Amino acid sequence: MTLCFVLNVQGQRVHPFGQITLEEERLVQYAKDTTASAVVLYERGNNYFEVGTRSIRLIKEYHVKIKILKKQGFKEAEITIPFYRSKDASERIEKLKAVTHNGSVQSGVPQDQIFTSTVGTNYSLSRFAFPNVKIGSILEYSYTISSPYFYNFNGWSFQSHLPKLYSEFNAKIPGNYQYNRSLSGYLKLDIDDATLAKDCFYVQGYGTADCEVLKYAMKDVPAFKEAEDFMLAKENYISRIDFELSKWFRLDGTTKTYTKTWEYVDAEFRKDQDIGRQLTKKNFFEKSVPSSLLTEGDALTKAKNIYDFIKNHYTWNGNYGIYRDTNVKEAFAKKSGSIGEINISLINLLNAADIPTNLMVLSTRDNGLPKKSHPVMSDFNYIIAKTTIDGQEYLLDATDKLLPFGMLPYKCLNYYGRVMDFKKESYWQTISAETKNKKVVRAMVSFNPEEEKLEGLFDVIHMGYDAVMKKRELANSSEDAYIEKVEKSATGEFYITSYELLEKRTNERNVAERFKFEIEGGTEDVIYFDPFLLKFFSKNPFVLEERNYPIDFGFLRNYEYIINITIPEGYSVSQIPEKQAIALPDGKGALKFNCGLKGNTISIFFSLALKEPYYVPGYYDPLKELFNTATNIQTKSLVVLKKE
Repeated sequence: MTLCFVLNVQGQRVHPFGQITLEEERLVQYAKDTTASAVVLYERGNNYFEVGTRSIRLIKEYHVKIKILKKQGFKEAEITIPFYRSKDASERIEKLKAVTHNGSVQSGVPQDQIFTSTVGTNYSLSRFAFPNVKIGSILEYSYTISSPYFYNFNGWSFQSHLPKLYSEFNAKIPGNYQYNRSLSGYLKLDIDDATLAKDCFYVQGYGTADCEVLKYAMKDVPAFKEAEDFMLAKENYISRIDFELSKWFRLDGTTKTYTKTWEYVDAEFRKDQDIGRQLTKKNFFEKSVPSSLLTEGDALTKAKNIYDFIKNHYTWNGNYGIYRDTNVKEAFAKKSGSIGEINISLINLLNAADIPTNLMVLSTRDNGLPKKSHPVMSDFNYIIAKTTIDGQEYLLDATDKLLPFGMLPYKCLNYYGRVMDFKKESYWQTISAETKNKKVVRAMVSFNPEEEKLEGLFDVIHMGYDAVMKKRELANSSEDAYIEKVEKSATGEFYITSYELLEKRTNERNVAERFKFEIEGGTEDVIYFDPFLLKFFSKNPFVLEERNYPIDFGFLRNYEYIINITIPEGYSVSQIPEKQAIALPDGKGALKFNCGLKGNTISIFFSLALKEPYYVPGYYDPLKELFNTATNIQTKSLVVLKKE
């Protein structure tokens, strides 16, 4: 307890480089995360502007101390520092110092062991490795980046893959530079100070300016662990503060605005060569498709026919292509195009059929959420179509041949996008996923003592997104390979004797399959039978001790398993699984498991229903318990029959 108190108090003052406290040396384990292989003892950044002889430069100072707690933490000794450059100017790394502390012994990094390399067009990297790293070592380094790019005011990440005892960011910003700032993540600031410093910035010949002085800090920052499923891009959740240059009041009295309004962006889109003008090719598409496509049927029928036409005409070339090199005429001729070209073609055709349709920009799940406070067009990386028919809204993406009308690909299920209505103002549109998603297994098993085996069949029904995923799996493998995969995933000596895709029960939103199977055995005096021939999941997907960011499934998920087991003549039931039930708080999910005996039939019913596609971090422990129970039921349930 004393250790934590001393470290927290010391964290609020500047640590001179090279000085290690007794408490830091004695720390052997981080009590709040005993799995941590290393911990950041202290981290501080300081950004300010400096007037040189010919220019004003942005100065970014950084200082950190990292304690190695386990052998796995040795990788923290490899340091890479990126810095930006262009044809005309470059950032510079200055005053770089690095020392390994092993008690009273210090091992510095020689300057000739610091290497610089070029990466791509606009970045370089400075690299070095700490020497003499052991368990218990403290790695300390500091440097300064001198930058001519005052818009490159990057902000600060309080959270990283390592836990931190203390992380602090300071900045001094002259009044002629205005930045938008936003705090991301689910952790709260322990220090949030902003004061005004009078006449703190002086440029000879132009006078002085006041400065905003900022100080933000967090204590006991948990590591961000992303070794789990069901999350959006980590950038959405890491606790950090971002800065974006909004306006620059130049020394000559002029002003340059960087943050634009949506009204300005709307006007730019209308004139844009790659998007705006490509949306005016309605006449081209009218002449290039059968006239019946645009005239036959009611609005919804026409829309579905047009959607299917575009989906089947084009093959996605793997490019997103929403801001450049978009040419719908060329793409139509090639029958291949980018996301932008395919969906802009869809928009043109729908409008040609007098079905008013707008372009909608969004960000995919792995790309982060777009900012709502002001337009940042680089936040968006995807284009879809948005239309309304008979009062019903539809979001359409014709780039995936397996997607039914009105269903977006999983990668696009990212909360909201921006509809670019060129006749009116653009607006935010909520992205809602298909709700009828379910996987159902219905099975029956009987014992054949003459053949010394178990026989049965099971039907598997996939609905919604489960159906799309199943169709993709079937399309990408042969029937033999698919059957072999199912056999390997099943319990015991499982052999499929026949497989059938049930055509009458299969459509664009459903896939129904029937398997007949045999299992060797079943004639012993005591029969042990695992009733879960197929498992929805064999392990709990949630394993973290703590998760401080949301659980995002993308769409509602439901699982149902029903099996009827016929007891063979001459046998009686010795054991069947016990009934279980568990629910999430506020009725947001439930698991039910029943096992009953009627006559010579054992009936088992399992149901897991998630009532929300998204859960806040407070639901992590209940979800973890729910899935742990579900996993145990599927992997540890046993039916035992004894010969009479």
